[in-house]
This record gives sequence, C-alpha cells and structure tokens, in this order.
Amino acid sequence: MRKLVLTFLTSALVTTSGWSQTLFSYGNNPVSKEEFLRNYSKNAQNKKVDLSEGALKEYLDLYSLFRMKVKEAEIMKLDTMESIQRELDNYRKQLAKNYLTDEEVTTRLYKEAYERMKEDRQVAHILIMAPPTMGPEDTLKAYSRIDSLYKAITSNKADFGALAAKYSDDQGTKERGGTVGYMTALQTLYPFENAVYGTSVGAVSRPFRTQLGYHIVKVLNKRPSKGEVEVAQILVSTPKSKGEEGIASARKRLDSIQRDLKNGVAFDEAVKKYSDDKYTVDQGGVMARFGVGRMIPAFEDAAFALKKPGEVSQPVQTEFGFHIIKLIGKYPLMPYDSMLSQIKRLVDNDSRAQTARDQYMEKIKQQNGFKEYPANMVELTTKLMEIPDTGSNANLFKASDYSYMTKPLFSLGETNYTQKDFMSFAETLTRGRLMGQRQSVAKDIYKMYVSRVVNDFQEHKLVDENEDFRNLMQEYRDGIMLFELMDQNVWGKASKDSTGLKAFFDANRTKYQWEPGFKGSVYRFKNQEALNRGLEVLNAKKTVTDEDVVKAVNSESLPDGVTIQQGRFEFSRFTDVPAAELVKGQVTAPVKDEDGGYVVVHVSERFDTATPKSLEDARGYVVAEYQDYLEKQWNEELRKKYPMKVQESVFKGMVKK
Repeated sequence: MRKLVLTFLTSALVTTSGWSQTLFSYGNNPVSKEEFLRNYSKNAQNKKVDLSEGALKEYLDLYSLFRMKVKEAEIMKLDTMESIQRELDNYRKQLAKNYLTDEEVTTRLYKEAYERMKEDRQVAHILIMAPPTMGPEDTLKAYSRIDSLYKAITSNKADFGALAAKYSDDQGTKERGGTVGYMTALQTLYPFENAVYGTSVGAVSRPFRTQLGYHIVKVLNKRPSKGEVEVAQILVSTPKSKGEEGIASARKRLDSIQRDLKNGVAFDEAVKKYSDDKYTVDQGGVMARFGVGRMIPAFEDAAFALKKPGEVSQPVQTEFGFHIIKLIGKYPLMPYDSMLSQIKRLVDNDSRAQTARDQYMEKIKQQNGFKEYPANMVELTTKLMEIPDTGSNANLFKASDYSYMTKPLFSLGETNYTQKDFMSFAETLTRGRLMGQRQSVAKDIYKMYVSRVVNDFQEHKLVDENEDFRNLMQEYRDGIMLFELMDQNVWGKASKDSTGLKAFFDANRTKYQWEPGFKGSVYRFKNQEALNRGLEVLNAKKTVTDEDVVKAVNSESLPDGVTIQQGRFEFSRFTDVPAAELVKGQVTAPVKDEDGGYVVVHVSERFDTATPKSLEDARGYVVAEYQDYLEKQWNEELRKKYPMKVQESVFKGMVKK
C-alpha cells in the first residue's frame, strides 16, 4: 500500500517560482495552474495528456485531497519525526549520487569509451601483486620489481614474454608469455585500459598501478573492431584428471562428430548427441553473443574467423576441451546514439565514474574555499602513534580521549573540521580499532573524511542550487509524511481499533457470508504410489487424523508425497472435485490433476445454503472495507476544514476537447 502512495506522490512537484495563475485554493492555500498541469502531465505516464473537462476534474479532485493531506502532515510536524528524518537523509544520499558528478567530464568519458570500442587491441602484460592492504615497505618492493622489469625490457631489450613467464603474478596469462589476447573498452580496470590505449603498437607502457598491483603492458597489435559474433558449439571436454587418455578418447568422438556432420546430420542434433556443454546443449549449442576479450583467445579467434552464417570450424582445442563452432551471425559495432544507454550503464558502474566524481568534488572545494592545515594532521598522527599495538588494548582507541584536540584539519565554507571531529569519524568507521601502519591508515581515513564532508556539504546545497533535486526531495518528503498520516488515520487505525471494527462489522454483517461449500481436508498426492499409501490409511475403519496420513505417505525417498489443506471451502472456488461427490463424513474418489497427481477430499461438514461469517472469518475483508470507510470519512472532514475554491476561468482555459 505504501508503494501505491509513493507512486502517486513521485509525480507531485509543489514548488513554484515567479508569477503564476492560481487554479484553485484549499482554505488559504493557493495552487497554481502550472503546478497542477506539471503533475497532471507526469501522471500521464508517457501517454497522450487528456485535457478533456472530465479528466481534468477527476484529477483536480484527487490532487486537491493530496494537498490537503500534506498540509495536515505539515501542521502535525510529521517531518520532524526521527524515523522520517532518517529516511529522508538516506534518500537524499542515494538521490545525490546522480547529481554529484561533473556532467561535462561524464559525457567525455562516454565518448572516450565509444571511440576506444572502435578499435580492438591485442595486449600482453606483467603483474606484480600489490593490493591496497599491502604495507608501504612491501609496496615499495613491488614497485621496484616492476620498474626493474620495465628497464630490462626498454633499456636492455629483454624479451617481454620470457620475463612475463618467469616473473608475472598473473597465473592466467604467464604461461602464454603474459598474452591477454584482444580486448576493447569497458572490459577491464580503467587504469589498465588507459595504458592499453595510451601505448603504441610494439611499445611497452610505463609501470602503473591498479587495485591488483603494478603492471606493465605491451601492445602487440591493433585492428578495427570486429563487433560481436553469435555462434553455436559442440564441446568435447578433456578433463585434466584423464590426461592423454582423455584427449585420445576426445579425438575419437571428434571423428564421429565430423563424420555425422559430413553425412548431413543437423548441427543441433549433433549437439544433443555429443556436446558436453550442459549450459547450451538444450539450446542447440547456441551461445550468447560476445565480443573480443570475452572468451579464451583460441576460441574467440576461431569464432571470428568464420565468414558466413552456417559455416562450421575445424576442431579448436582449449583448456576445456575441443570445440566445433558454427557461425550464426556477425554484428558490427552500432552507432554511438544506439549504444549510449548501454555505455552509460557500464561507465556509471565502472571505476572511471570515480574520475567524474573526483573532479566534481575538487570543483566544489575550490568554489567553497576549501583549505587544509597539514601541520595539525601531523600532530594528530603523532598522537595516534602512541596507541599500543600489543597487549589487551592493542590498536584500541576512544574518540573522547582526543576531545581536547580542537585544531582544524581543514575548512569548507565557513566551517572548521577539527582533530576531534576526525577522531569521531574514525571511531565510527573503524569501531575504535586502528589496524595497520598508523601513518598510512590515518592518511586513508583522512581522505575518506574529507570526501564525506564535501559530499554531505554539497548534498545539502543541492536543495538550494538544483531545482530538479529540490523537487524530488520535496516529493519524497510529502510522500513519507502522507504515508505516516494515512497509517495513523486509516490503515493502522483500522487494524488497531477493535471496537470500531466490530461496530462496522455488526452494521454490515449481512455482507459477509459463506457461500455453499464444505469443511474438511483436501489431500494432494504427488503420484500413484503416494495415493495408494494414503488411501490405505484413509479407508481404514478406525478414526484417522491428517497426521496419520502424512506419516504413512511422506518419507525420505518421497518427502512431498502428500500436502494437506484444512479449512472451509466454497463450491464456487473449489473445482478440483465435483460438488455432488462431496458428502459429509465420506472420502471422495481420487481425481487426477493436470500435473499427474491426485486430489482426495475428506468432508467433515457440508453447507448447501449461505451461512454468516464470523468477524474472524471475514477479518481481511472487513479491515479493508473499514479502511475505505475511514478514509472517506476523513476526506469529508478535510474538505470541510479546507474549503476548495476553483478559478473557473483558469480551469476552462486548460480544457481542450
């Protein structure tokens, strides 16, 4: 129900600027024609806006009630509730992510990615692992290793492939001399991609770092984009556990496959008969479309080498086995406009998106007088060095122990952010445990703290500076306030007001009736075996319980042999067994269902006329109708409290037949 309320409200823009015509007022509160039409147009949900008099009047009635309810929520100051404040804060943070970025930089990143997608690049690399958690000394050693390899290649003409095979930490490529294969944009880490597209064919990049460690890249070749390809395959696997014997056996199967294909056996039939690829065997071997860099190089090269749809390759060997590949189709790179939504999605979830955010944050700093005080950070870091790293209190600290440290670390706008502010942030972030090399950890936390402060600062400024953001925040605020108000006046009240609910039920008792039907147990047996076990128990002369049936039928080998529904059923809704066969005190004959199972019913009572429902029987229906009743009453009270006056001339001016 909450979703329905917020769906309506997300189209409500309540701020107006400049002079505008008043369309209607409720009490002393005017609503402009522009505001009304803006909301009405958005509610059209991409359909043609209906400006007929009837449609406009209908929406005017809904929208005026909405404004009255929001006014009530404002009078009650519901937006000051802690739960609503917390929800608004979370929403603001999520919404702001779409605004706290440099649009110009982001657009440039989209275009850069597309331009790179026009060209495939064949690369090899050497990796020396240096994850972000590595200490300064080990990080320096890792850099020294990659730098020495770079110098050996560029100055001493050492063989790149040989050094990769000997020293690279990338176990997936070192056996191939570091060769990754062909790749294109948006397939790897952004710094790696930059090195690939910033290095000439035959050249080696300078060492650079990613979250994995230090790399050097050699560009082996480049070519125009081959786009994507769609193929089907027959895989004959060669498990390593079977060694040469497995390869020999696979080659014999390949001979049979090729003979069948040569003799006219359809490719998809051969797939069913021979392929070991469980993911594609039921689809005739058809794989999802892929571009360069998505498959093992040998497979990829063979797939792209096929010329015409229907052409079948010779067997291609990879670490998975032997593949026979059939070309289905080739798809060239689409125009930029056609790919923009896909590129946006990939870029926005890629590490390069941080580039746009970082540049935006730097702009915010410059615009708002950001200033740092490095000496005060050094002073604080020196104090952090005193935290013990052994004993029962190893690495533990409390922010309150630093409350006397009030020197600023940086300022933004007109606010100083002090050493003690930083320690409060650090305690929350680390839960009071400072692990790792103190200077390095303090530096990292400081960066996060600055980022958090600048981000929060701009989030709040967005309300003043960005109309779209301001409107969306206003919409969400109104929505969650109205939900709370509806819960207090309608939804929650209907559930909690037991006296009012009973009085409503008593006044409308004749509406809540059981249709003709029966009481009893409905047994659904999975198969013939389960049915036989169940009937043996049900047809016994002694008194039988549903638990007896479950114990007799369900077992480890057949855990779901029978399921049982107990209760009252109406003939109009229960159609598994004809009503005429439902006799009080008897077990019906089995009826086979569409799934191959069987339905049997034990009837304890039968009702051939309608009978009244109790409040408990009808509670769901009664609560729903009581909610409607309460809301209608409330709506009438609001209309009396806020008399509505429509400017007829303005309204008529909106109507178009």
